[in-house]
Amino acid sequence: MRYDYLVVGAGLFGAAFAQQMKAAGKSVLVVDRRGHIGGNVYTQEIEGIQVHTYGAHIFHTNDKTVWDYVNRFAEFNRYTNSPVANYHGELYSLPFNMYTFNKMWGVTTPQEAEAEIARQRQAAGITEPKNLEEQAISLVGTDIYEKLVKGYTEKQWGRPCTELPAFIIKRLPVRFTFDNNYFNAKYQGIPMGGYTKLVENMLRGIEVRLNVDYLQHRAELDALADKVIYTGSIDSFFDYCYGPLSYRSVRFETEVLDTPNFQGNAVVNYTDRETPYTRIIEHKFFEFGTQPKTVVSREYSSEWKPGVEPYYPVNDAANTALYEKYRALAEKEPKTIFGGRLGEYRYYDMDAVLLRALDTAKKEIEGER
Repeated sequence: MRYDYLVVGAGLFGAAFAQQMKAAGKSVLVVDRRGHIGGNVYTQEIEGIQVHTYGAHIFHTNDKTVWDYVNRFAEFNRYTNSPVANYHGELYSLPFNMYTFNKMWGVTTPQEAEAEIARQRQAAGITEPKNLEEQAISLVGTDIYEKLVKGYTEKQWGRPCTELPAFIIKRLPVRFTFDNNYFNAKYQGIPMGGYTKLVENMLRGIEVRLNVDYLQHRAELDALADKVIYTGSIDSFFDYCYGPLSYRSVRFETEVLDTPNFQGNAVVNYTDRETPYTRIIEHKFFEFGTQPKTVVSREYSSEWKPGVEPYYPVNDAANTALYEKYRALAEKEPKTIFGGRLGEYRYYDMDAVLLRALDTAKKEIEGER
C-alpha cells in the first residue's frame, strides 16, 4: 500500500499531524522505533497509578485553540503544578513567591522582598546579565540563587552556571504574591487516564507500526509515501555529518513503595549540588490518587551521547550554529518535513509542539488547494 504521508515518531507532533491529515482524507502511516506510542509523554499504569515514564508532563497553555483540540481526545483534571524545593532539608515554595521570600529572609510584604532582592543585586554589581548566574541573581538575589538555583541547574545541565546562557533562566517565574501555581496558565491539567490514552485517541483509525527504526529502513519506508514527516533528531537523519548536536539526557530510577504517601507532593526538586538526582516525582499526586501504594521516580540528569535518549537541546551559541548547518541540509530535502523538539532542535512546551504540528498540517492541506 502507498501512503500520502509517512510520519516518523508517534509523539505529540507526529500524532497531531497524522490526525489532521487523516481528517483531511489523506492516507497516513506512523512508525516509531519504540515499542509504544506517545513519545516522551508516554504513561503506563502501575499499581493503578499512571506513571510518567519519561518524566513529569503537565499540560498548560493560554491558547484556547490548542486547549479545545486536546480536549477532543481526553478529559483533563484540575492538576496545578506547585513543586517544592528541598535544600538540605529546608523546604521552599516554587515558583519563587512570597512564601519563598518569607522562609528565606523573614520578610512579610512584597515591598520588603523587592528591596532585599534589589540590595543583593546591587551588591553583586550586576547591570547587564551576561550568563545564567548573573541573570538569576538579578531576578531573585544571591541567597535564593545559591540555595535554590545554582546546584539544581548545574546538575541539570552539567555545566557551571557561569557557562550557561542567560536566556535559560528567563522563563523562571518570580512572583511577589502568595501564588504557588508554577505555570499560571489559563488552562492547565493532566489527561485523566494518562497521556497514552490521549495519543491513542488522536491516532484512532491510523495505521501505526512500532519497533520500526526509520533510519535503518529509510529507503523502503520512503518508498511507501509521497512525503515524510520526521520528528527524530535532525543530526542523526544526516548521519551526524557535521558532528553530533549536544543534548542533555535523563535517567530514571522508578520504584513501587508500600506506603500511600512518600513525599506529600507530585514534584520535589533537590536543589543542593550534593544530592545526585535533580528531583523526585510521586506520580499518584498528578491525579489526586488514593491508592494504598505509591510509585516514585528519581531523575538523574546526564550528558548525551549517540545511542542514549536525547531530551533537552543545549541551545548555546556553538550548537545553534551547528544546527543551522543541519537546517540548511533539511531545507534541501524535497519530500521531508522536520518537526518537533528533536527535528527542530529546540525546547518546546507541549502546547507549542501541538500548535506547530497543527500549523504544519494546515499548510500542507492548503498547499494542495
